Amino acid sequence: MQVVRRAFELRPYPVPTLDPSGEYLTRVWREAVYPMAQRMGMALRLPPVQPRSRLAHAATFFAAGSGRLEEFQEVVYRAFFELGEDIGCLEVLAVLGTEIGLDAAALRLALETRTYEAQVETDEDRAQSIGVRAVPAYVTCGQRVVMGVRNLAELRELITSR
Repeated sequence: MQVVRRAFELRPYPVPTLDPSGEYLTRVWREAVYPMAQRMGMALRLPPVQPRSRLAHAATFFAAGSGRLEEFQEVVYRAFFELGEDIGCLEVLAVLGTEIGLDAAALRLALETRTYEAQVETDEDRAQSIGVRAVPAYVTCGQRVVMGVRNLAELRELITSR
């Protein structure tokens, strides 16, 4: 089995981002995200910013091309969900890349010149065509789409069922 992570912007431009201190996000995090994170032993916190994620996805393609995909995704998730950093900011992404050994100048240039924009758009078009509307989303080889956080048993069932 192979796991392939794809780019997906939950709220792409021009869809408005949500207010991190607004009623909706604070309620969802209080009632669902924090209890789930506690059960899973994760140190998540509601990020104080709701950035656009397109640059982070493009930076992920850069990291993949440098052989650092998994490390980069982990450092980005931690920066956003644990530290509350703005992963829509080029400078933040460059610093995160440097933390795992990426060339910050080359990463900046790739983001400034939109080198990976078409790859991000291809992933997003594919997601839209198969009905992905939420994160996380899991898509099997048979194109079955399951959205939302799943426990290990549910993921195993998803993988083994055809």
